[in-house]
Amino acid sequence: MTREKEIYKVTLVGSAGNAALLTFKFIAGILGHSSAMIADAVHSLSDFVTDILVLVFVSISAKPQDESHDYGHGKFETIASFLIGLALVAAATGIVVSGVLKLLAWCNGETLETPGWIALWAALLSILVKELLYQYTAYKGRQLDSQVMKANAWHHRSDALSSIGAAVGIGGAIWLGQRWAVLDPLASIVVGLMLIKVAYGLLRSSIGELTECSLPAETEHEIIEIIRSFGDVQEPHNLRTRRIGNRMAIEAHIRMDGRLPLDTVHERATTIERKLKERFGQKTHVSLHMEPIKR
Repeated sequence: MTREKEIYKVTLVGSAGNAALLTFKFIAGILGHSSAMIADAVHSLSDFVTDILVLVFVSISAKPQDESHDYGHGKFETIASFLIGLALVAAATGIVVSGVLKLLAWCNGETLETPGWIALWAALLSILVKELLYQYTAYKGRQLDSQVMKANAWHHRSDALSSIGAAVGIGGAIWLGQRWAVLDPLASIVVGLMLIKVAYGLLRSSIGELTECSLPAETEHEIIEIIRSFGDVQEPHNLRTRRIGNRMAIEAHIRMDGRLPLDTVHERATTIERKLKERFGQKTHVSLHMEPIKR
């Protein structure tokens, strides 16, 4: 099965789970009079929307290079990760605002309705299903080296975490009685803040890629060491690195004895390129500029 089809399969599994959960959560939130559960349902809705984004953008990013995209279409996968982060911020902001408004109403003497048991059962079911989806999607994301799948996996995990917060608030409001019904909107606020933290991480990573951020220092050090492992090359310098979707781009200048024949220098550059691709993936873009050793 191709990489694109694997991503489609994993995403479709997640979207089916999200569709079922968001329907059940909305029903449970309305029937159980729980703002925390409705907030959790909104989060599941944002998960479902991001699944659609993944399906659309992965098909675009899988396209090979063409005249208008010399480096391929991998950045579209990064754009999808960025949009997932934005969707998460929007959902989280709505959750926090709704919770704060209910908390203010409670502080002004308004009586809040105690949530029902159906809301608690919905939260517990969501924790189980979303954690399973997280484990499955994260595993496949690492296996396929897909940034958008890793981002989507964290969207599943964040939903599981939000359901834990909802379960605590709903359960506390049920067991402690009417006086503690305020735990329900408090839980929704905590859920929203957790989601904002997760969204920040996703946005930071995708913005870094879109703005041509260099690869981590330890990765660049490893690249230099691989080049230096060849005894007839010297002084690797002007190293430039970045990510293009699920693959890397490496550019470097290397010095060799200027008296060597051109075909020997070319063969060495090809060998180094092959070694780098063996380490970082066959789709890695490698560009080596050969220079004579200064004497």
